[in-house]
Amino acid sequence: MKNLSSYTGRVAAIIFGGAMWLLPAGCESLDYTPADQLSGQTFWQTEEHARQAAVGLYAAMKEPWCFGMEFTFDMCSDIADGTSPWSDVSRGSSFSSASSGVQNHWQYLYELVHRSNTVIRNVAGMPISSETIERVTAEARFLRAMAYFRMLNCWGGVPYYDETCDINEQFASLTVPRSSADEIRRHILDDLNYAIAKLPVSWDAADLGRATKGAAYALRGKVYLFNGQWNEAAADFEEIVYNKTNFYGYELHSDYDELFRLYNGLHSNEMIFSIQSIDGNVAGYALDIVSYFGNKSTMRLIASNRIVPSTTLVDLYENTDGTPFDWDNLFPGFTNGDSQLRRNYMCVAIDEGSTRVTSTLDCDTTKVMDAYRLRDPRLCINVITPYSHYLGTDAGSNPTDKQFVLADATKGGAPMEAMAFMRNSEGWNSYFWRKWIPTGNLNGYWGEYTRTPYEFPLIRLGDVILMLAEAYNESGNLPGAITEFNKIRRRVSMPELNNGTAWMAVGSKEEMAARIRDERARELAGEGQRYWDLRRWGLLQASVKNATDIFGDLMYTRTYQPRHEVWPIPLVELDRNPNLTQTTGW
Repeated sequence: MKNLSSYTGRVAAIIFGGAMWLLPAGCESLDYTPADQLSGQTFWQTEEHARQAAVGLYAAMKEPWCFGMEFTFDMCSDIADGTSPWSDVSRGSSFSSASSGVQNHWQYLYELVHRSNTVIRNVAGMPISSETIERVTAEARFLRAMAYFRMLNCWGGVPYYDETCDINEQFASLTVPRSSADEIRRHILDDLNYAIAKLPVSWDAADLGRATKGAAYALRGKVYLFNGQWNEAAADFEEIVYNKTNFYGYELHSDYDELFRLYNGLHSNEMIFSIQSIDGNVAGYALDIVSYFGNKSTMRLIASNRIVPSTTLVDLYENTDGTPFDWDNLFPGFTNGDSQLRRNYMCVAIDEGSTRVTSTLDCDTTKVMDAYRLRDPRLCINVITPYSHYLGTDAGSNPTDKQFVLADATKGGAPMEAMAFMRNSEGWNSYFWRKWIPTGNLNGYWGEYTRTPYEFPLIRLGDVILMLAEAYNESGNLPGAITEFNKIRRRVSMPELNNGTAWMAVGSKEEMAARIRDERARELAGEGQRYWDLRRWGLLQASVKNATDIFGDLMYTRTYQPRHEVWPIPLVELDRNPNLTQTTGW
């Protein structure tokens, strides 16, 4: 049975109703002008006001430059390539304190901090039940911890502001210097300790998506994991994986593909803390995933495939028997061959009108398709691979079948999305994302490409199980690590570790660590986790290489400098705050 539940009212619906007061008018600066309704005489009075105050915080959290573009961080890693929004960070050569992404992320994270502080400060004196005050405060402290944890991972130590800072009164004099990374981490843990104590295990259907006790445990475990506190991390992850003191009800979704296609009231019990999306048109709330991951056959996008799966990601997916995939086993000389050799193996000719294949040339298209479909099933769930089909749309947004062909333009025409074949808007011969991309128009539900109506996980059980495996492995519990790891493999019917075959045998901490790192890439592709993983593992430098396409041709160059490990303080913030010091090396 698929673990789906239906809900009607949800957090996103409220965000665009009574709680708009917490959103900045233009979101282009930290200016926070209080509206009349924020006065103590008219707003901070009732239980419903407290609820609106809490729910309004999630609007700030979902802003694109806060956590609403989490999926885009994969382009800063080795498993995706792209042109925006993190091109400076991804490519390295133009990465600087003036990079717009660096400034925007800083700004919107602090927006969330200051709005959380506003709620914590004001709700404390409301004439309502202490239970409601504590619960709303716990939500605000959870979201504040979430913001500061991201800042810790980007910049290390940053200026710390708690609820004693009233942005309405102190905006012009926010000159606090950077706290140390350890100080910020202690504040994060304090907030999460409070959240764990005061948050409910679950909410009613009308409030689905609000922070829970389980989400606070998961985030605290992640904070411990990133700091190498393996036993503490394992204890927090065990709490929600094994329901130690409460029944949380989390479980792996039975269908890996369906997990990323939940819309119109469907929710999975794998989601521990997720961004709720409703409606695929002009009402409600939905993330803009398609503008970055979609292709030109997806709602006939003008700007499309700004982020694409990398060849590194695709080659990580194993054969169905668990052995590593090797191109040379199918196409001799492919791995070290030149671009033309690869084209000979993989290209066909199509007509000038982009309606049909006119010649397969030297390409065995069945063999090419088998190179992908006889692999870990997550590959073809996550990626549109050559000669497979994708249900896109025509100019009228009507469902239309498209095929991804690798066309030799010297022998015929080039693919056009208006006809039968998919086209890459960057002119690359790259793969395309299938994960997160709606098929057709979702039976009429979806009609606006900037609104992808799927539930998006910020923390899900699959991620937590792999983090628990890592914590076990690093603390010397190899059998426990293997047990958790195998749960992820079992869902997609991939061979488990130590199953009797030589290639699945694992006998050391080092071997297990390598397995976990690769499995996280395969499992969490398109969810924005890989960049943060590589940095905490100390593998960012080793992962940086030029972006190349299916044929090995250069798409663009990447560079690495040691200072890229910790982001620079935005230049505009240094100008605003004379007590800020720049990150070492910048």
